[in-house]
Amino acid sequence: MRIGELAALVGVSTRAVRHYHHLGLLPEPARRANGYREYGLPDAVALARLRRLTELGLGLDEVRDVLADDSGRELAEVLAELDADLARQEEEIRSRRVRLAALRRQAAEHGGLPSEGPVSDELAAVFGEMARISAARPGPEPVMAAKEREVLALLESTGQEAGRRRLADLLGQMTGEPGAMERMYEVYGLLDALAEAAPDDPRVGRAARALADCVPDAVAAELAVPDGEGAAGPDAEGGFLAAVHAQFTPAQSAAVREAVRLITERAG
Repeated sequence: MRIGELAALVGVSTRAVRHYHHLGLLPEPARRANGYREYGLPDAVALARLRRLTELGLGLDEVRDVLADDSGRELAEVLAELDADLARQEEEIRSRRVRLAALRRQAAEHGGLPSEGPVSDELAAVFGEMARISAARPGPEPVMAAKEREVLALLESTGQEAGRRRLADLLGQMTGEPGAMERMYEVYGLLDALAEAAPDDPRVGRAARALADCVPDAVAAELAVPDGEGAAGPDAEGGFLAAVHAQFTPAQSAAVREAVRLITERAG
């Protein structure tokens, strides 16, 4: 048989046959006087075995190991490893499909996915409520509301499972009371109004008190900053909190820090 006939018989390309020759996986056959390869039945059997092994998902290096051990013990070991690897891939695919199903459900329930990216069902529900409140209010959505969503999405995506559950629980307590989200949007408006204000503007105190009042007592106990870690604490010069405060204008930052102080005072 010529190389094209062999390839057609086994169901591979002539390029694959030449590649197997180059790698030493398929022995070179005898050649005719004119230099053409002359393949026989043993070559077809060997090539068919190569094809079956690659179709199982074995890499060519693994195929080489299998072919080097005619007793079949190496094949059994490689196939066991391959089966375990496929099982892991199967579990990964299953988990991804569960996550995709949740995202599709979120999109259907909330009219699309949040621009902040895929989030948990709990956070999607909060964002959906924010969208509802925003649509019912006159004018554009407060800038602070959008920033809040970005921070919440970041916290959820970077935290451990226990932290994500705690975040979901705190948000549930803060938004579960009737009118809670409406009150929060009033605070967003107050903070937006401080964009061009000075830190000593009288409106800073009003915004701080309104923000602190949005936090239920049970949540205040969780959020309270320990003594010595207030506005001038370890996060004032660096870390995540510093990055968050960097998004605020001086007056907005002053209002948030004062709200933290009020919350800590109430919790104590």
